[in-house]
Amino acid sequence: MLDSTQMAGKVVALWRYPIKSMMGEELNATDVTTRGLLGDRAYALVDQLTTKVASAKNPSKWPHLFDFRAAFVVPPHADMPLPGVRITLPDGTILTTEQSDINQMLSKALQRAVTLDSAEHSQEEVVAASSPNPWTANAEEYWPDMEGLDFRDTVTDFALPEGTFFDCATVHLLTLRGAPLSPKYRRADHQRREGLR
Repeated sequence: MLDSTQMAGKVVALWRYPIKSMMGEELNATDVTTRGLLGDRAYALVDQLTTKVASAKNPSKWPHLFDFRAAFVVPPHADMPLPGVRITLPDGTILTTEQSDINQMLSKALQRAVTLDSAEHSQEEVVAASSPNPWTANAEEYWPDMEGLDFRDTVTDFALPEGTFFDCATVHLLTLRGAPLSPKYRRADHQRREGLR
């Protein structure tokens, strides 16, 4: 058991993803709320055809989401409305969530009709609705053809936690301590980090 003078670890990187499944922004500091990092996955793209949240977990349908980057225009503050988000498209074009044509521009870039939705907005609609049902979004994920998985070579639907655009948890902590990476994963991690700079 650790006493108060022993360090269990240290944070070496802190990332927030304002729009689900897009690359995000590295932070020096942020508020942590009951919903995780303030502003994390505050927005998501919703497929207008299926009404499901766009997710990089279905790469055949959304192969380029990781080529988009989202960052708040100014840092969000607790108890204040969230500020706008700047979205950098794969070709370098910069959009903001305040643009009136944001849905059309994102749909054109993704070659699929989408609507940018905010978790906050969807919750407000539920409160205003006569139905007492909590608001829950759905997404899809692809299961590769690998032994040991619950499903193989198929796409399944899954519900996101109530009132959020998170897949399962509001915060993910990753560690390398005690779990050395194989050369294959070390190389992939290095390439990923170089691509983020």
